[in-house]
Amino acid sequence: MAASLGPAGGGGAGAAHGSGPSGFAFDSGLEIKTRSVEQTLLPLVSQITTLINHKDNTKKSDKTLQAIQRVGQAVNLAVGRFVKVGEAIADENWDLKEEIKIACIEAKQAGETITALTDVSSLNRPDSDGQITIFTDKTGVIKAARLLLSSVTRVLLLADRVVIKQIIRSRNKVLATMERLEKVNSFQEFVQIFSQFGNEMVEFAHLTGDRQNDLKDEKKKAKMAAARSVLEKCTMMLLTASKTCLRHPNCESAHKNKEGVFDRMKVALDKVIEIVTECKTNGENDISSISIFTGIKEFKMNIETLRENLYFQSKETLSVMLEALLERTEDFTDCAYTSHEHRERILELSAQARMELQQLISVWIQAQSRKTKSIAEELELTILKISHNLNELKKELHSTAAQLAADLLKYHADHVVLKALKLTGVEGNLEEETFQVTGQQIISAAETLTLHPSSKIAKENLDVFCEAWESQISDMSILLREINDVFEGRRGEKYGYLSLPKPMKNSANLRSLKADKPDSEEQAKIAKLGLKLGLLTSDANCEIEKWEDQENEMVLSGRNMSSMAYSLYLFTRGEGPLKTYQDLIHQLEVFAEEGLKLASSVQDFSKQLKDDDKLMLLLEINKFVPLCHQLQTIIKTPLQNQVFLKVDKCITKARSMMAVLVQLLSLCYKLLKKL
Repeated sequence: MAASLGPAGGGGAGAAHGSGPSGFAFDSGLEIKTRSVEQTLLPLVSQITTLINHKDNTKKSDKTLQAIQRVGQAVNLAVGRFVKVGEAIADENWDLKEEIKIACIEAKQAGETITALTDVSSLNRPDSDGQITIFTDKTGVIKAARLLLSSVTRVLLLADRVVIKQIIRSRNKVLATMERLEKVNSFQEFVQIFSQFGNEMVEFAHLTGDRQNDLKDEKKKAKMAAARSVLEKCTMMLLTASKTCLRHPNCESAHKNKEGVFDRMKVALDKVIEIVTECKTNGENDISSISIFTGIKEFKMNIETLRENLYFQSKETLSVMLEALLERTEDFTDCAYTSHEHRERILELSAQARMELQQLISVWIQAQSRKTKSIAEELELTILKISHNLNELKKELHSTAAQLAADLLKYHADHVVLKALKLTGVEGNLEEETFQVTGQQIISAAETLTLHPSSKIAKENLDVFCEAWESQISDMSILLREINDVFEGRRGEKYGYLSLPKPMKNSANLRSLKADKPDSEEQAKIAKLGLKLGLLTSDANCEIEKWEDQENEMVLSGRNMSSMAYSLYLFTRGEGPLKTYQDLIHQLEVFAEEGLKLASSVQDFSKQLKDDDKLMLLLEINKFVPLCHQLQTIIKTPLQNQVFLKVDKCITKARSMMAVLVQLLSLCYKLLKKL
């Protein structure tokens, strides 16, 4: 059995959550529940803050009292769910049980206190004199809110330790089985061990997929996605490479081919653990800390500090920084594939940067001795000039790199080299010059086929490696487009799931989600689901058009969600850019993320409002955020052979989100006008 890592949070068919050495059967859904309850609690705590700051002289209308009571009840309900999940984790982790239990007890006490103090429904009655409430004991509410935050944070940190341990244990199981696979000598033994390996890779996929979604750092998230993509592709390569070795045990190139796959997988597994534990292996340095773009950013920050402090740093420091920066540009100018125009432009901008730094230093020295308006203006001008120069250099370097990548992709677009390689392998021609221009693993796979031209498994193995190469070229092309869009400021043009790892063709039978289009019966059913979604999209667009500031963060997120919802609607009609169920699910992932982004923007806006308005808006957010998390949970939950049921649930949930979105946009617009 092979395993497909698939998109973040996904896994192969027949996925099972295995038990670790400690006997803790980890359900990746447990982490989803913990995160979901946490994200439900935090907005409620924000509402509690609003309650605490509620002015005592504000009229206590029945509407206000009911809102206060609803907040208290919602807090207690969320705390109850949170405690239940925490206790489940504690029961399965004896080493952390006592710490988690104590934190859960404190959270429960805090929730009950808040509920009691917000029980104000009868406050306007004559017999309510002497009742202790939020209006008479704000200190009690503050203490309870702090205790709640503290205990929730402790449980989350302890749960995080559990997740990390589970990923490490899962990796160790995979490595142990890989060692057995490396030494296997019979095909029967290989099939048995590889089946176990497939199950372990599926478990690892679930754990690391959830972790990837939780990562806040976009670079770490991208590195995790890349490592998981390598593992997915290598799993299929390992299957055919190992079978080729067993079929041709005395073939050196076959063994070399298999060893290359094992090496790549071990590096990818180490990379995942490095990201999860935030520890570098073998003293490795993070390349992002020494990248040329980072160097330009730091240099600009240093020269800009001169506006505030002329004695903050030395002239020598700036000179050394610039030289180190310009030395890195030699990677571009010394490259044989860099065009003459790009090389000349980079050299010209580098020389100009050196000259402008000397001019800056000269003015800087004068400014230290002469405190005049004219010298201050001249200093400002020289800072702006060198900053502009470095911005131009950054653009030129990006343009050069993008051009080199585009040329490489264009060269490989028609896969002429791979076709020639396959042909020479079948012909048994070891002198073909194409061996020099492709990856080492493809070369060893091709060499094996040339030595055994009639071997079906050797041919299948080469096909798998060539397919992986084609997939990689396709991924690079998409990523290059995304990078260019970000660099040129077109962040709004989302490509959704394009950066996520995609399953290979040969592992189609292992996908937990079929990639085909809906059949006629399914299309008829989802068409009914989509009609309301289309209407809600129109409603959302009408609300968005009312806003004068079309660049407002809430408007941008709302427009993105409306656009994606319209794509979902078109899918239900058998039209639009989304062609398969996989396309739809991936689009829904981005839709849910955009919803959470919108909720964050609305919450920031709520901080500008008065108490009653703020409370009203936060209650609406509290309806919206759980829907986003529920959609994410449905997307991640595997439903074997029930793809349409999953799609049905997802579209229904997206429809509910759009209904609340329309209300949110309308309310925010009114409150903004009022403000």
